[in-house]
Amino acid sequence: MLTCLMGQLLSIKQVKEPSVKLRFLGKVTESGNSPTLYATDQDTYVIQGWVVDDPETLSQLALPDGETAVVVPRELMRYLP
Repeated sequence: MLTCLMGQLLSIKQVKEPSVKLRFLGKVTESGNSPTLYATDQDTYVIQGWVVDDPETLSQLALPDGETAVVVPRELMRYLP
């Protein structure tokens, strides 16, 4: 967060997300890359995959600030509990 007064920068405060504990669920290795699935201690999942950066694909999504889209093989979903 930036705090300004009459055009002068007074302080910069970073807002951090609370840390979560990850539990490895599974991995699918393809071409030396490894999409991975984790469970968190907050009843959510973290998915590591390839970042979607194709403008045409991104135009089909409504991604708010702070979110991104990743691609993973369907096979990775077999590790979901």
